[in-house]
Amino acid sequence: MKDQFKSILSNIFPGFVVSLVALPLCLGLALASGVPAFAGMVSAVVGALIVSLLGGSNLTITGPGNGLVVVSLAAVTTLGATPYEGYLQLIAAVSISGVLVFMFGLLKMGALSDFFPSAAVQGMLAAIGVIILSKQFHLMLGEMNPEGDSSLSLLASIPESLRSSIASEDSMMVLWIGLGSLAFLFLYGLIKNPLFHLVPAPMWVVLIAIALSYMGQNGIFGIHPIDSKFLLELPSPILDQLVFPDFSSIWNSDFWSIVFALTFIASIESLLSIKAIDKLDPQQRRSNANKDLKALGLASVISGLLGGLPVVGVIARSSVNVTNGATNRSANLFHGLFIGIFVLAFTQYLQLIPISALAAILVFTGFRLAAPSVFKAMAKVGWAQFAIFLISLVATLLFGLINGIAIGIIATLIFQIGIIGNVELLIRNIFRPNTLMFEEEDGIMHISVRAFSNFLNFIGLKRKLDSLSRDSSVIVDFSLADFVDYSVMEQVNAYHLYFEKGGGNLEVIGLDDLSSDSMHPLASRRLRAKKNKSSSLTKRQLLIEEFSAKSNWVFEPKDYQYSDEFVKHQFFASKSIDRVRNQIIGNIDSHSFILADVDFHQGEYESKESFHQTFLSIDLGREWPEFSLTPSSFLDLIANLVGVPHIILSSHENFFKRYKLNADDEDSVKSVFNDDFIEYLDSQPDMHIRCSGKELLIFQKDRLSTISEIKLLFSFARSLFQLVDK
Repeated sequence: MKDQFKSILSNIFPGFVVSLVALPLCLGLALASGVPAFAGMVSAVVGALIVSLLGGSNLTITGPGNGLVVVSLAAVTTLGATPYEGYLQLIAAVSISGVLVFMFGLLKMGALSDFFPSAAVQGMLAAIGVIILSKQFHLMLGEMNPEGDSSLSLLASIPESLRSSIASEDSMMVLWIGLGSLAFLFLYGLIKNPLFHLVPAPMWVVLIAIALSYMGQNGIFGIHPIDSKFLLELPSPILDQLVFPDFSSIWNSDFWSIVFALTFIASIESLLSIKAIDKLDPQQRRSNANKDLKALGLASVISGLLGGLPVVGVIARSSVNVTNGATNRSANLFHGLFIGIFVLAFTQYLQLIPISALAAILVFTGFRLAAPSVFKAMAKVGWAQFAIFLISLVATLLFGLINGIAIGIIATLIFQIGIIGNVELLIRNIFRPNTLMFEEEDGIMHISVRAFSNFLNFIGLKRKLDSLSRDSSVIVDFSLADFVDYSVMEQVNAYHLYFEKGGGNLEVIGLDDLSSDSMHPLASRRLRAKKNKSSSLTKRQLLIEEFSAKSNWVFEPKDYQYSDEFVKHQFFASKSIDRVRNQIIGNIDSHSFILADVDFHQGEYESKESFHQTFLSIDLGREWPEFSLTPSSFLDLIANLVGVPHIILSSHENFFKRYKLNADDEDSVKSVFNDDFIEYLDSQPDMHIRCSGKELLIFQKDRLSTISEIKLLFSFARSLFQLVDK
């Protein structure tokens, strides 16, 4: 009971940080949906209360989602004679949609997301980004009623809105706040001060915008006041905004079109969020998606009845939750409670927020969903996946979300038939069981996949993998398969990480005779495809190869998706490794090692942050206590002042002002950190050292290392072991 209470308390801070991100997003998403800002608050608070108590996911944050903006805005503009009437019809549709989502959970349709090809889903998400950006860009510029009835026409009319805002004295201040907010969001990541990053970028935008609005209202520094039509509207008291839905259009076909669209998008967005956040969970727990659908459905019913938007699982806010150390669903609860407190206590200040600042946040969100890096990443997977991605994106923009994903699925099947070159193979085996699992004599579970494996029949392989305990040793054998698609490769890679972090292992065999049209490690594989020529080595790679050869070490420049050597380190517990490359493999004295460039990321989608670093992983050859030694930062000094504990050995106080040492067992770590060990470390450049028991992870910079820095890493490690191996 005591541990449970501590666990709940430890989730207060993550919940608070998430609320700082969620508050401006909830306000902005509500306005982008054409409904009162209060509707976004209702969705967040109700979702947090219901899903944290009844849901099946551990770290997912709930509230209004990006994908539903398009459907909600369409409902408001088409269902009622006025926007307010449309809003009342929308929340009626939200409640009925919640019932359908709840039924999806009862019918155990949590595996629904596995039936959608990854490239088509990515295309749909990119289209949602374009749609959000096309509307919100005008509001960011101060144009409240832009001309255009489609995303493309709205994009085309952006220059006209810019000219209009520049010509109007009333909207000039709003324009500068919007453009300044957008610039700040793009530059936020370049500011390295850890104290500054304690406040998330969206909340900084809101705070600065409120300050400017307040100064304009009171004539401070001669700042021009902002017209009330450009400011957020919230009633006071806030609870006066509560409204109830209008079900009078329940027999209208347009009404049911909105209901089904809300249900479809809410389910897909939530399931994708659950899958993405499960990958980031340091404990690698698997969420109960069906239980979550039931909780989300119930929350949407209540949210709609109270005037709120649909409740969905959201990736970006959930990623922030994981990054800040959340461990269970109570963080979601605290995030909702904090939002409720902010709204009730600070209504008068929230009404000072310029709409252009909130629009800038959504423009940034839309851009991240459809950023050039997204297109580049899909192009790397292969021409077929890139074509499917583009087709889904364009189809969604032209024909709507449901039609867009349907066209994406059809396009995927057409491309796969073309790649396989055998329609009969696809039709004959599409609904046949194509997996066989048996236990080998040594206890290894062998899963054989035959014919082909794609998004339509992946459920058979998924069920086999889900039936195994996380500490199992598993072989997935594609020797009898002629085709394995990108969606399956992506899913199998996720399972590899799942088993690896649970103490088991998953190994893929049988891909040697299959090749692809790209060098991407997760590209679709087909029989008898032409293989690509390897690219020439860069200057850095040639220098690393030369350095390795002098020590008789093996250098492997090619990319690896699987990263067993690095995944087992605690440093990567809440991070996802994208690829490992430029490996040096060898021995330092009697200690085997792997040095590699590792690409990894934290968060997903619009909150995704990518890193590229060089790490040295060394086998100790014996058991050491687990610890982490990191150079102290200014934030650590503040933590010391307020009593946040870390280990300080009294005879070396100056060293522990330079470094922060953390370990679960202080007594055992003293056996390693003796006088000679500490004196050596104190004489060397700053290094990060993390021990997972039998392995050390050493790195120096939060970037890729130069050849001289790589040599320094090895020199440091060699001297270190000469010292401890005496």
